[in-house]
Amino acid sequence: MDSPQGRQQAIVIGGGIGGLTAALALHRQGVPVRVHERADSLEPVGAGLALAPNALRSLDRLGVGERLRALATPHPAVGLRHPSGRWLARTSTSVFEAYFGDTIAAVARADVIAALVDALPEGTVSTGSPATVVTPGSATEPAVVRTTDGEQTAGLVVAADGIRSATRGLLFPRHPGPRYSGFTTWRAVVTPDRRPAAVGEVWGRGQLAGIVPLADGRVYVYGAALAPAGERAADGDERAELLRRYGDWCAPVPQLFALAEPERVLRHDVWDLADPLPAHHHGRVALLGDAAHAMCPFQGQGACQAIEDALVLGSLLTPGTDPAAALPAYTAARLPRTTAVVAGSRRIGDLVALRSPVATGLRTAALTLAGLLPARALLSRSAPTYNWRPPALGGVG
Repeated sequence: MDSPQGRQQAIVIGGGIGGLTAALALHRQGVPVRVHERADSLEPVGAGLALAPNALRSLDRLGVGERLRALATPHPAVGLRHPSGRWLARTSTSVFEAYFGDTIAAVARADVIAALVDALPEGTVSTGSPATVVTPGSATEPAVVRTTDGEQTAGLVVAADGIRSATRGLLFPRHPGPRYSGFTTWRAVVTPDRRPAAVGEVWGRGQLAGIVPLADGRVYVYGAALAPAGERAADGDERAELLRRYGDWCAPVPQLFALAEPERVLRHDVWDLADPLPAHHHGRVALLGDAAHAMCPFQGQGACQAIEDALVLGSLLTPGTDPAAALPAYTAARLPRTTAVVAGSRRIGDLVALRSPVATGLRTAALTLAGLLPARALLSRSAPTYNWRPPALGGVG
């Protein structure tokens, strides 16, 4: 079982954005890699995705950044509004790009998945192929993974198996796991007659809505609201639930939600890993993305941080490096940063969660005053997140 081939190869569990990015980073480093995805296809769960500068720079390292930038729809400004329609804060995208040296590219998740798969060698990804870590390995023994083809050994296992990660439970059985954030979310992609003039988010009492233009005239719309875990629309019609909640909000929020096909409205509760893991690795297994640091969506950094994970992990696997020796550096690089991003996302969620008239009035006043500050002062608050730059990969970037 402890064969030289087993020690060299990497197995990725999970064919989402994080797992595929990790596979591509490892491939670029010359590491033989296989991806095992449980689902029968790579059709992504989700609708749209905002790739912030930190993620775009990472995808540039892998040679797919320009393809995704070309799919993004430019818009002149983005901002935050009150449900009445009054702007609380607004930033020109040209100012944003000048400050960070890059943009936020809003694309469909399916387009990101396609770009990553197309960059991998044919046959790298196996769908309908669940995989489970049997033993995590050690400095002297390979990891063992059970697949539909039997048990396989690997020098490295990348567990990108999501928020309910079975691998995380195996590695850290005493960790409390994800906690419910108090929020549920809805997502949909619609095609309006014309491009919306207002782009960004609208914050109400304990809920928000967002509008993100995509390519080909499509628009990604989403909502988030406080609700009991597991609650669903009484009649099973989540579009009707959106219109009940947001029907009296400013245009074009209700109009866009009304365009959604009921069966294509996605609803998911938001859980996060509020308690950081003691490490992002054990033995020869690295946890990546939601498996390591699931977060609330209020900074739009869930997928972006998974992409960062992948670049850091790949950069440590230089020729001749034993993964077991490299993984402590992966934890050292990723645990503090992702812990801070998880906490920051929760803090923003706490602001969205305010519901009393007094609390929301104070929040509106504070946001309005912040909107009067110079753009540089506002953008500087996001600098620790957006200014991150990926390490170089061998022969790439």
